[in-house]
Amino acid sequence: MKLRLFLILTVALTLFTTGAFAADLTGKWTAETKGRDGETRTQTFNLKQDGSTLTGSVSSPMGESQISDGKVDGDKVSFVVKMERNGNEMKMPYTGKLSGDEIQFKVESPRGTREMTAKKSTT
Repeated sequence: MKLRLFLILTVALTLFTTGAFAADLTGKWTAETKGRDGETRTQTFNLKQDGSTLTGSVSSPMGESQISDGKVDGDKVSFVVKMERNGNEMKMPYTGKLSGDEIQFKVESPRGTREMTAKKSTT
């Protein structure tokens, strides 16, 4: 009887703590990066999470793009940004890891891999 109660409590506690630490990426996130000219540029991520699905947009000085193929798996996040330039479509995959109110991103682009830290906005 005590063993059964212990097992039930252990399972319940495990389920509760797993849910408590699940990532919630919904909201506005901003990251500052250096451009090729050395100027600081701001990227804004407006994200909406629904379970393991992530939607939203990324805004930069080049404009706003919708994200596609967005996924959340624990503290890991991934999505693709498609941009068109001079009639050519570019796909830039983003991968990241959530830690508190920051996401450490890596983005692949035709110019190479970049890393950035996005911070959750309070405004």
